[in-house]
Amino acid sequence: MKNKIIIIDDDPKLCALLEKCVTCDGFEAACASDGREGLEKLEEGSPVLVVLDVMMPGLDGFEVLRKIRETSAVPVLMLTARDDNIDKVYGLRLGADDYLTKPFDINEFSARVHSLVRRYTILNGSGEEILGRLSFKNLEIDPDRRLVTVCGRGIELQAKEFDILYYLAKNKGRALTKKQIYEEVWQEEYLYDDSNIMAHISKIRRLIEPDSKKPTYIQTIKGVGYRFNAEV
Repeated sequence: MKNKIIIIDDDPKLCALLEKCVTCDGFEAACASDGREGLEKLEEGSPVLVVLDVMMPGLDGFEVLRKIRETSAVPVLMLTARDDNIDKVYGLRLGADDYLTKPFDINEFSARVHSLVRRYTILNGSGEEILGRLSFKNLEIDPDRRLVTVCGRGIELQAKEFDILYYLAKNKGRALTKKQIYEEVWQEEYLYDDSNIMAHISKIRRLIEPDSKKPTYIQTIKGVGYRFNAEV
């Protein structure tokens, strides 16, 4: 059975192009022309990725993303015609995993799709890689089931958030630069834009830290990046 990708965009020509691209790459594609139809298709099956346009009539991409995150941790690749960081940071805070600015190269789109799907399927145990469980004081990370628990309570993280947390935790005590984190998690060249990483770290801290303003697990190393506390 092929992995399914849902494409939500009100531009029929772009939808057709993206559908053709993911189909040629071996995925099953389902297109929706607006947010409500996209949410209905999401309920019909379990996709490995949602491609979501920001600017749509009715429910815009941010509202759709908010509703997706109420029930699902599926990776979301957002498309925007606005080339500024405001939309990107806002979307990342809501739970988007990656962004592409229109117009974009179809080969870059394909590469980002494969990267997001590969990480999601591997970390959910449907790939060939088997990753080890990590346990700390009041925090447990189980990449085989893609599960994070804090004091025994399950915490749902999005794909990039989980990848960042796991990468920091398995390198416990080691100071990692933003460049190292970005290139490990995004699997692309670091272009010195820290907004993606900072937004994800902030969200992770709010979910796992007893006090996000005084982090126990993820420490900031000024002028360097971040470190997972070796003493927990």
